[in-house]
Amino acid sequence: MRTRILILALAMVHALAPAVQAQQVVDRIVARVEDDILTQSEVRELGRFQQLVNGAGAGGRKDLPGENELIERLIDQWIVNAEATGARFPQPAKEEVQKEVERLATQFGTADVYRARLLELGLTAESVARHVKRQIYLARYLDYKLRPVAHVESAQVETYFREELLPELRRRGQDAPALASVEGQIRELLTQREISARAAKWLEETRARLRIEITGKKSTP
Repeated sequence: MRTRILILALAMVHALAPAVQAQQVVDRIVARVEDDILTQSEVRELGRFQQLVNGAGAGGRKDLPGENELIERLIDQWIVNAEATGARFPQPAKEEVQKEVERLATQFGTADVYRARLLELGLTAESVARHVKRQIYLARYLDYKLRPVAHVESAQVETYFREELLPELRRRGQDAPALASVEGQIRELLTQREISARAAKWLEETRARLRIEITGKKSTP
């Protein structure tokens, strides 16, 4: 009798082993940044959030980031978040986050369509709010850090107006506005470009000073 019980127990162990192993590899480390780790589940959730934001579905946009790019984005987020929290930069208010989530939801037409899309992507309202909060926080910190040094000259505004805006308006068959009426908008756009360029340079320099090990990248064909 004991022998039979032992055989049955061993059989159950062998039967359950693949399931246990599968559970063990559901999440894995894809990168280490200093003493922190980034996991596969974080990569997947960020990818799903990007699909939500970009409105990608069946037949939707095809230019979504791949897994390698998502890992790089998570590392960049870690860098900005580490400095921002170290500087005790204030988090966005709950009302701000909720307002942005609501703005995102309205792009889907109805609440039912939005909820269906969340279900399709495997996202929850809480996970969306968390990603929206982080986006606001990191973007706001970069603006705070880099806007003071992002100078835009009047000549740059005029060049953009002449070489980018006017040709685009002509292509659309629209009348050209006076430079003075759009100067502020152009200056802000060029300021945002400068902030983005400086952020990319700062991230690259900061990466060089950190201990970063990427283990989860996929080889490209």
